[in-house]
Amino acid sequence: MDTQTPRPKQPAHTWKPNRCDKGLRSQEMTSLILEVCSSLIGWIALYTMLCCLNGHRGYEWNCRLVTLFHGVLVVCVTAYIGYVDGPWPFTHPGTENKPLQVTALVLSLGYFIFDMCWCVHFGTEGAVMLAHHTLSMLGMVLTLWLGESGIEGCAVLFGSEITNPLLQARWFLRRLGRYDGPLGDAVDLLFVALFVAMRIVLGGYMLYCELASSRPLPVVKAGGVAMYALSWVFMVDIGRFAYRKARAKHRRWQERPQLANGHDGKGH
Repeated sequence: MDTQTPRPKQPAHTWKPNRCDKGLRSQEMTSLILEVCSSLIGWIALYTMLCCLNGHRGYEWNCRLVTLFHGVLVVCVTAYIGYVDGPWPFTHPGTENKPLQVTALVLSLGYFIFDMCWCVHFGTEGAVMLAHHTLSMLGMVLTLWLGESGIEGCAVLFGSEITNPLLQARWFLRRLGRYDGPLGDAVDLLFVALFVAMRIVLGGYMLYCELASSRPLPVVKAGGVAMYALSWVFMVDIGRFAYRKARAKHRRWQERPQLANGHDGKGH
């Protein structure tokens, strides 16, 4: 007599949810769209308030204040995400989005939409910067729609925006007439050093980890390659700027003794 308990009959086919099915849930997408719209309205409201309170400075001055505030805010939030909230982006790419990651991406997406519209309206930026904004927005939309790879998106935001306050500081110093001096040189030097370290060196390592991992989707990897290639386009421009500035500094340094001798000679 067979006393074994009969095994339960297995279904012929077991359905497993696709990761991309997360992007098809209309309720979640509606909620995200409303959050992005709220973020956009918030940035527009901040810009409008600055224009009302600080109108004599001009539109670009106030827009750059908004850009500076966004840069500082998103660097602080994404630094907390990467170093405290986790996971570590270099070892856990392609993981499911966490609420704080979604918040950071929504905040930045609303800002980038605002800034893109502002730049197009006033015609202040060239094709490279507009391409950067477009790729950034597409990357954030894709990450939010998929519901994953938010940690890589936050890491890219951190590396991209950490140099932004220095870029804005340079512009404000030029407008205030305080750029030509030790303070302007220090801002430029720190900007170039941070750009190389964060966007080129760590950005390259982040891209390697992304490509080596099997978790991120191919479209996310392709976006990472595009963003890193764009960083190199910026790097070429920054390298040319650094070379021209260093050459001009060296020329002025060589002319100083001659000017001093000429001044002394006229004094006698």
